[in-house]
Parts: sequence; structure tokens; C-alpha cells
Amino acid sequence: MSPQPKLSLQGAVAVVTGAGGGIGSALALNLARRGCHLALTDCKPDLLSQSAAAARACGVTVSEHVFDIADAAAIAAFPEAVKAQHGRTTVLVNNAGVALAGSFEQVTLDEFEWLFNINFWGAVRMMKAFLPMLIAEPEAQIVNISSIFGLVGTPGQAAYAASKFAMRGVSESIRFELRSEGKHVGITVVHPAGVRTAIARNTRISEGMPKEHVNVEAAERLLTDPPEQTAELIVNALIHRKSRVLCGKLAILADLVQRITPSHFDDVFRMALGGGRRKRPE
Repeated sequence: MSPQPKLSLQGAVAVVTGAGGGIGSALALNLARRGCHLALTDCKPDLLSQSAAAARACGVTVSEHVFDIADAAAIAAFPEAVKAQHGRTTVLVNNAGVALAGSFEQVTLDEFEWLFNINFWGAVRMMKAFLPMLIAEPEAQIVNISSIFGLVGTPGQAAYAASKFAMRGVSESIRFELRSEGKHVGITVVHPAGVRTAIARNTRISEGMPKEHVNVEAAERLLTDPPEQTAELIVNALIHRKSRVLCGKLAILADLVQRITPSHFDDVFRMALGGGRRKRPE
């Protein structure tokens, strides 16, 4: 199959969820600088307004939509609001997400469902809602932000990793379906790691996790890459219609080790992070 043509962002319309900060805010500004109009969403109106104002300064049209990405009714009504203000949708970026710390044993089913309603079902509902508008475009692209934990699972991230693996899986299946049906809608799955955002600070701590095990400072020390740098990688991947993009050295390392020695990934990756080899039972 011949490669899809590059996507022009000049005059395009992009929907970006979780645009109030971090990668979402950096993506909005990067897209705006390339002449792309924006429909931005977030559940925090003050942060959303700041992102929207920065994007408007680039001379593009920006609409603000405040709702929780777990709200199915709000998502169902969203495409009509975007169509009324922008007329079309060229790009959908599913960036909104939350984190939850705790082992599988510690995390409750309610907490698991809370996270999935945002990280997975929010993205699925957005794709369902906007796919007709995207298919109507000559060329369109969906960008789904997964994670390094959509490549590998690690202790304390069972719920989060499950949602990000699910994001990766559904994206790959939909991509193949769209291609086989001759639709001109591509899907880029993004696996960032170590991006300097507020995700560690905003992580929800499971009710069953002892508070003395929480170390936000240690987690934040691993977040070193500027979100602007990550946004540049993502937007370039979007323009070139890439199926997947790895953002950050940790993501590249995790992908490499998982491919080379999947049965020993936990030991290799732990040593790479300075933890040493795990003691195995005799």
C-alpha cells in the first residue's frame, strides 16, 4: 500500500483534549504556530483559558470547551459544537488522562473504573463521536497519547498501564480497519516518557497504598524532557502520518529492551534506572 500523503496543518482544525497544561498545552501552541485552528477541551477552565489565549496570539481561531472527558453526554454533544464554530475537524488529539499509583492488590475496582473512564473510554468515545467528521475530510489524522506504560508494565502502575496498553491496541485495530476500507484517516500512537508535566504531582494515590510509600519528588526527578520538545516530535509525526512515535530516552530504551529480551525486561530496565537486579527465589 502506498504511503499516505503528508497532512497540511495550515487552515486545518484540530480538537485537543487535556489542553490545559503539559503536553496538551504545548501541542495546542505548536499547532497554532503552524496555522491550525483549535477546539480545546479541559476540565479546568482557568488553565484552558491560558492555553487558548497563547494559541490565539498566533492568529488562529480557538474555541474553549470545558467538560470532564469521562462525561459521555458531553462528548456526544461535542462534535456539533465544534462543527458550529469551526465547520470541520481535521485532527483529533486524545491527550487527556490521569494517573493512579498503587499495586493491583491495593487499587480498588472503583479506582480502576475511574481511571479507565478517562484514559480509555474518554478516547474511545471521542473517536466514535468525531470519526464521521474526520472521514468527511480529504485527509485526517487521529493522535492517541499512550505512554511508556503502553509498551511495558511496571510495579505500581497496573491500572495506568492497562489503560495505555488498551489505547495502543484499539488504535492499531482501528488503523488497520480504516486502511482496509480505503478511508483517508490515519492514527498515530504516541508513547512519551519522562516529560516534565504535572502528572506525578497530580497522581491519585490508591486508598490502599500506604502514604509512606508515596514519593512524588523521586517520580518528578525522572521527568526531564520539556513538553515543547515532545510536542514537536508529536506534531512532526502527525504531519508525516506516522503510525507510532517514541518520545524520550526512556521510551526508546523500554521499546528496545522489550523487543530484545522480553522475559528479562524487568531486570534490565530496573538496572537502567539504577535499581539493580531483582533477587529471584532459590
